[in-house]
Amino acid sequence: MKNQLSNPVLYLMSISAGLVVANLYYNQPLLHQMAVDFEVSQATVSNVALATQMGYAFGLLFIVPLGDMMANKKILKYDFLLMIISLVAAAVSNSIFLLILSSFFIGFSSAIPQLFVPMAAQLASDENRGRAIGIVMSGLLVGILGSRVISGLVGEQFGWRFMYYAATALMVLLYILLQYKLPKLGPDYKGSYGSLLKSIGYYFKTEPSVRLAALRGGLGFAGLSAFWTTLVFLLEDSFGYGSDVAGAFGLFGVVGAIAAAVVGKMSDKVSKNKLIFYAVVLMIVSWGIFYFSATSIIGLIIGIIVVDLGFQALHITNQNIVFSKNPEARNRVNTIYMVGFFVGGGLGTVLGANAYEHFGWHGVAGLGIILTALIGLVHLIFRKQTV
Repeated sequence: MKNQLSNPVLYLMSISAGLVVANLYYNQPLLHQMAVDFEVSQATVSNVALATQMGYAFGLLFIVPLGDMMANKKILKYDFLLMIISLVAAAVSNSIFLLILSSFFIGFSSAIPQLFVPMAAQLASDENRGRAIGIVMSGLLVGILGSRVISGLVGEQFGWRFMYYAATALMVLLYILLQYKLPKLGPDYKGSYGSLLKSIGYYFKTEPSVRLAALRGGLGFAGLSAFWTTLVFLLEDSFGYGSDVAGAFGLFGVVGAIAAAVVGKMSDKVSKNKLIFYAVVLMIVSWGIFYFSATSIIGLIIGIIVVDLGFQALHITNQNIVFSKNPEARNRVNTIYMVGFFVGGGLGTVLGANAYEHFGWHGVAGLGIILTALIGLVHLIFRKQTV
């Protein structure tokens, strides 16, 4: 198995992870356009982003564990069919309710990248596991950031619906490529689907390091989601910028995405407790920068670079921790971690939108400081159980 992880295969998984996960984030720079189109409030339209993230959490819970019991290419066949139908449904939605519903299934079917991460961990040697995870995650993170840039530009020029049509065509092409190039992996688990899902509860109960990683990741992603959901509102209200500029801000987060590969290598050698501590410090600093940058574009740019560096250090370290245990169930422990991660993201979206509506940008920054401080508190109390 180990010799299947050639660099071309590893980078194919990395690029594919980025292209698929982009489906989750196309909507963020387009929320203002959607609100105007459907004549709804900012808080209401934020449910599009919330539904996408919650759908992703459900996909992690019900699709990703299948990686332990079903051939990967079989999963891809059914999942991509649902993904393509959901993207088309979003493009033709004639009400905010239908857009929210189709967004849920876009999120649900876009959980596939989380099969690539444990696959890389499985195929890599022990001493290169962090590197492999970091490279796949770099592609995934570039996809997250690039999606905002692309959708912002496309939305400004052609409208938000065109973005979903373009994403549909891209997913059709990607499916064909993966069917031809991705290694076929057979399952290890021999039980039923019901017992597979039940075993997730077993690992949740017996692995405190996985529970803590899920909590840290969820709190961190809650803050990041609050930021990206409300940034488009801030830029519109305070600077008069449209979706193209809001999306372009994602380019400054590429620094953090590139750093993911470096952090992956570091997490194979440096104390994971130290990496988590440094990550929390960077994130606290970034939210302080955001607090004083409600009228400063330069401040927002610096804050994005710093928050992404801190967040990616936290995320990659969390994943290396969970994948270093229970090699027979990497997809299931990844499910636990990523469900917590995206439930946090969904809550952060709601909290961020409401914080902005009631307290403005300072409320969003204050929320980020509180969420990051909670990560630090949890780490200090339970750091002996981290690894």
